[in-house]
Amino acid sequence: MSRVRVAVLVSGHGSNLQALLDACAAPDCEAEIACVVSNREDAGALERARAARVPALVIDRDGQDAAGLLALLRHHAIQLVVLAGYLKKVPDTVVAAFRDRMLNVHPALLPAFGGPGMYGRRVHEAVLASGTRLSGATVHLVDEQYDHGRILAQWPVPVHPGDTAETLAARVLAVEHQLLPAAVRGCCRQVLAGASPSGLFVAGERFVPSVGPSQPLDHALIPA
Repeated sequence: MSRVRVAVLVSGHGSNLQALLDACAAPDCEAEIACVVSNREDAGALERARAARVPALVIDRDGQDAAGLLALLRHHAIQLVVLAGYLKKVPDTVVAAFRDRMLNVHPALLPAFGGPGMYGRRVHEAVLASGTRLSGATVHLVDEQYDHGRILAQWPVPVHPGDTAETLAARVLAVEHQLLPAAVRGCCRQVLAGASPSGLFVAGERFVPSVGPSQPLDHALIPA
């Protein structure tokens, strides 16, 4: 079975990476994690990669060596790039080289609660401070702006009375662990079908309020 070669960029512990590694262990998975790249040599995600016998690579700490990153991705024949807790802005030239082939997962329902500096605990604190009753996870294409590219998939998560940033983060992360692998697999199916970058993702509903963690994931949230 042909598989799409995927690079995962990470900066931290790597629980979303682990979800991807677990999904790719299935014999029918369309994705192969070909390398894991971090801007931090002490990132826990690198140990997860090594445990899975996946090349674990370190780039410059600020993530702005575009030529070096591009050379690395090309050396590993990467077809799709996934940002899974990667906290640096990807250089514009790298984004351009992987136009419509680079995904990010964000712990809120974009376009709300995104942009520069909005990551990790800060996102959940902002959600709680706003008084909204709904948060969630988003998978979107990466472009030259933070958290700005086309939304591909979302999964809402209710905000409960008495929630803290930690309790909300835990529920959103559990959803990310399901949404991200499903979105990656959906994208890989289209790559394998020979879709051009401009037509890689079909139009469809980006947000289905009735879908939650207790319901199936196939409710129009993932690209066909």
